Amino acid sequence: MKIQIDHTTKYTYPEPVTDSVNEIRLTPRTNYRQACFHHEVEIFPPANLMTYEDFFGNRVHAYSVNKPHTEMVIHTRATVVTLDKEQGADRQRLDLESQIKLLQDEAFQNRYIEFILPTRYTEVTPELMEFADQHPFDEANDLYDWARKLSATIYEQFTYDPEATSVNTTVKKALKLKRGVCQDYAHLMIAVCRSVGLPSRYVSGYHFVGDLQGGNADFEQASHAWVETHIPGTGWLGFDPTNNVEVNWRYVKLGHGRDYKDIVPVKGVYRGTQGSLEVKVDVRRLD
Repeated sequence: MKIQIDHTTKYTYPEPVTDSVNEIRLTPRTNYRQACFHHEVEIFPPANLMTYEDFFGNRVHAYSVNKPHTEMVIHTRATVVTLDKEQGADRQRLDLESQIKLLQDEAFQNRYIEFILPTRYTEVTPELMEFADQHPFDEANDLYDWARKLSATIYEQFTYDPEATSVNTTVKKALKLKRGVCQDYAHLMIAVCRSVGLPSRYVSGYHFVGDLQGGNADFEQASHAWVETHIPGTGWLGFDPTNNVEVNWRYVKLGHGRDYKDIVPVKGVYRGTQGSLEVKVDVRRLD
């Protein structure tokens, strides 16, 4: 499917600010399930963009605005073609015993170590291990089936609540609240996967749901977060515990990292007073 994304981030300041230094991670990736055919970035006040790839292969645009300004606008537009089919059921998988044997192999662990070790967001605690104990490996057909069940459990036991958490909320707090947003759902699934040695990473991007909203293209949208888990012998597969689905054509990936901190869409520093933030996202399917 061909999907177009318009993403506008607007900062407004009560007094002029200066020396604003920023990084943007809003370029869709090209991989086995999607291809980015067009991408553009507009900055106001105008600024020269420097581009590079970070450690995880995400495209980064960096820029500075040194002159005083009371408003900053970042507008990106992209056209992406996504694969129109499910991704997990069609891919070859090993049996459970072979998957676990590969999972425990030292070479495998060394290769994916940054996606196995816990982070501040995905700390392994007794409460997390108790949650993970709901799904022993030996009760699943294989690790793909295990990951699907884990995603379903998170979806069933947690309540989506935008007011409950913030961008700084850890898995420990989210587990206590049993509510949160896509970032919290993703961090929890990642933490459980890593607690049993299964490589898992945080993904940021967009989720097209326009045709599920009665054809209304003007409803409020936002960026989305989900999980990619490396199934031994198969590869990276995407799961969205917020909606209890596998990643399909509706998902446009921007980038991935160990957790939210690695893949913040827009971040920066400046001199001046605190301002306000407004974000508008329009995701639509093109004929």
